[in-house]
Amino acid sequence: MWKATLVLYQLFALGQRVQELQAQDDVTSAVITPQDCSLDCVQQGGPGCEYCRITRADLKRALGFNSIEGFGSCIPWPCFELLGKEDRKLCQHYVQAPNDVKVELVNELDPKSDTIVVSWKPSYYGIAFLRGFQVSLQALGGTSVACQLFLFHRNLSLSASHAQTVYKSDPFPGLSLGSQYAVTVMALPVPEEWERFYRSKFFSTRSCAEKNGLEQCKKDWYPKNIEVQQEGTAITVTFNLAPPNLGIRGYFSLCYANGMKKYTDITPNSSKNQTHHSYQLNDLEEGTNYSCEIAANEVDAVRKTFNVRVLRIQKGGSLPLSVTPSLALILPLSLAVVAMFVVLLAALIRRRPKFWMKKLDIKPDVIKQHRESVTQEEVMSLPSKRLTPPRLLICYSSYDGPAHVKAVMQLGAFIQQHMATQVCLDLWESLSVAEEGSMAWHCRQIRDSDFILVICSPGLNHRPKPPGGDDGGGVDEEADGGLCFGSDAFSSNAAVQLIGEEVGRAKAGGQDLSKYMAAIFNYSEEADIPTELRLVSHYTLTRDLQLLFSHLHTVALHGPGRYLKIHHISEEGYTELPAGEALQWAICEARLAKRHHSVAGLGVV
Repeated sequence: MWKATLVLYQLFALGQRVQELQAQDDVTSAVITPQDCSLDCVQQGGPGCEYCRITRADLKRALGFNSIEGFGSCIPWPCFELLGKEDRKLCQHYVQAPNDVKVELVNELDPKSDTIVVSWKPSYYGIAFLRGFQVSLQALGGTSVACQLFLFHRNLSLSASHAQTVYKSDPFPGLSLGSQYAVTVMALPVPEEWERFYRSKFFSTRSCAEKNGLEQCKKDWYPKNIEVQQEGTAITVTFNLAPPNLGIRGYFSLCYANGMKKYTDITPNSSKNQTHHSYQLNDLEEGTNYSCEIAANEVDAVRKTFNVRVLRIQKGGSLPLSVTPSLALILPLSLAVVAMFVVLLAALIRRRPKFWMKKLDIKPDVIKQHRESVTQEEVMSLPSKRLTPPRLLICYSSYDGPAHVKAVMQLGAFIQQHMATQVCLDLWESLSVAEEGSMAWHCRQIRDSDFILVICSPGLNHRPKPPGGDDGGGVDEEADGGLCFGSDAFSSNAAVQLIGEEVGRAKAGGQDLSKYMAAIFNYSEEADIPTELRLVSHYTLTRDLQLLFSHLHTVALHGPGRYLKIHHISEEGYTELPAGEALQWAICEARLAKRHHSVAGLGVV
């Protein structure tokens, strides 16, 4: 009897444990979305304020002023400012960065933009002291910033089981299609130890074709169906036309072979056929293979590639109509004539090159030797020792005006997108710079980066006066010309001076200097490179983009009998990319701005 009672008791305890585990799984697998609740409810710790969105209106009521519109509801030290005024200990504990940061695309009706929602899980470490999250979004290669702040009420303390709970942000709408962004999720309170308190993730929005379909996107449209036919020496190409709603009226075709290029302008007659059009490629050489492209006659149109093989046409005679020999006589005679013709043709083809070489006094052995000595192009793979892309810090001077700063920003975007490198730029991490302080941020990046690139310009030689300084009543040139960007300019120049000291110290100690590089744009001069930075490798951009790539990835561009050719980062090919075209335009604007400033300075004198 007692054994049966013991078994029933164990079964009952097991059932209770299963129910507890199921209840715990329901709690930890929950998805938490932001709530509409007042900041007063968060500060007082009332019910219904577990996970609240903080708006700019809440900040104005609490702090008495509006936050910067570009930063949304985010402010430096939000925990201390909003929750820790009465109890400072509430915001002094260490909380580690969130885990499993994800970006979800949200379907919306606007065909010209995307909307995302960010999700994440809190870390186990310090979860009992977690007070909320701050989510920021930064456009790579741009200046747009969006930020959202979420807080728990002051009496809430999460347990370790909540580390599997998924928290979500509010939607980030209006993101440009085909663009790259960086999203950062930071756990609150922000600790004094500036390590592992936030998690960043890079992502790209959908292209117009991915979201709306190719037939709805003028910029992304290209002919899908191409048919090539040959009749005699005439080549006829048939392709599908763009939908009428895109407003594409003209097309063009380019064919390449043997170093020659043939352009064909195409203007279809939509009244005859609104879906397809045929055009002819004339004056093509027989027996030649052509690589052709066709696209809409629009700026940055996508090109469709196809191949054309022009067959050689054999010209032969015909018998007179009055001659009607028998089939038994014609068939052997035709076979004999064809055989003789083939033998003669082969002999002529074999002897003709030597005949012409003798006529031009060129020895065939010399041609053969030259062909064997030509450098062969090979595919070279990058070293596989590094598991992550190299981390590059770009430093510059802000005293050369906004056009120069824009050129630096476009350079960073190009390197990150097309040179397999993770770029660190203070323009992209304004929230971290504001919280750490510009000088502290630069010091940390100098220590953690694999490479440091200093963009040299005349502004590096500028020595700013201390605030309130006066040299006798003279007018400050930067204040008059509007070239000074505030305290960040002081810190960036100080960071460059710190890098120069590190280079000098490494040189004196016989250490490797490959971590440090200097560069100038083509509107600057080598004299703009500070003396201490002339000890390191320096480049002129955009001419030396391939050399910069070689330095960052430790790969040789040339080797015995081979060379590494990277077309999209060459001086001629980088402008074919949208990021490269933007970089070229920014450099042109900076050159014009510098010339205008120089002329204005001469006029003042």
